[in-house]
Amino acid sequence: MLGIGAPVIQAPIGSAVTAELVAAVSAAGGLGMAALTWSGVARSAELIRRIRALTDRPFGANLVLAFPIGDILEVCLRERVPIISTFWGDPAAVHDRIRTGGAMHVHTVGSVAEAARAAEVGVDVIVAQGVEAGGHVRGHTSTLTLVPAVADEVGPIPVVAAGGIADGRGLAAVLALGAQAAWIGTRFLTATEAATHGIYRQRIVDARVDETTYTTCFDVGWPDAPHRVLRNDTLRRWEQAGSPAAPHRPGEGDVIATGPGRQCLRYEDLPPLPGLSGDVEALALYAGEAAGLVHDVQPAAEIVHGIVSQASAIRSLGRGTQRRERR
Repeated sequence: MLGIGAPVIQAPIGSAVTAELVAAVSAAGGLGMAALTWSGVARSAELIRRIRALTDRPFGANLVLAFPIGDILEVCLRERVPIISTFWGDPAAVHDRIRTGGAMHVHTVGSVAEAARAAEVGVDVIVAQGVEAGGHVRGHTSTLTLVPAVADEVGPIPVVAAGGIADGRGLAAVLALGAQAAWIGTRFLTATEAATHGIYRQRIVDARVDETTYTTCFDVGWPDAPHRVLRNDTLRRWEQAGSPAAPHRPGEGDVIATGPGRQCLRYEDLPPLPGLSGDVEALALYAGEAAGLVHDVQPAAEIVHGIVSQASAIRSLGRGTQRRERR
């Protein structure tokens, strides 16, 4: 349906997404996904055209329905983006526009009830996001439980698994659970093409599997939206103070990092980007539990090929075991 050869979709990792990352994933056989919600109309059109100049393979654009995205959706459809991904809201709000505009509609859910609603609306592909996922997290159920439950609920609509997947072992596991592809974010934060600050990238590479937390700490710019991040000084200070609500948090309103034309506030929903200086480690270090499985920095194509190769070997081994048992 998506026109891809590898069951790997690069999650829309917010400001860290670049045209080069999207194009590299798609050119490697997966599906690259641009994050356009906060890009503005002109920047979105520029990014889409840049991706198309870099690859002739399918790619997608992600839009967060909690924000006004009508103008950007119009740009995506005018530029003939083949796949539109939506998140954090009722897909019915945009489904008809997406389908009449000639694109496929992919929607991310965090529960079986949300999946049932997406199926009722008529979306083409449903992404089941487990609570292990990094960045903003919709539900409370683990990937291991949510994926088969969603697959049972919405079949034959294809299901993609998100949350806790960083290598071929995770891909093989979710394929066994009933997913048809994996939605992978944290691993691609360490791709050489990603716009991640060096300190942020190193924190992911050094992370343990127990080093993330599900929180509402970094909510300036996106309130009432739980998320998973690596633990840092901002989070620790907030927790030690008893996790007070804004505006009573320690260091509320402090400018902790700066960049060209940019001041970054403590508790802002902005990850560390290249070009920022200051206490960048105290910004929102979005990452999933799978950060503990990420140990190096690689080009996106090598990441895709490595994941697919490892998953193929595991699945081939499993088929060989089944054949021996039948004998």
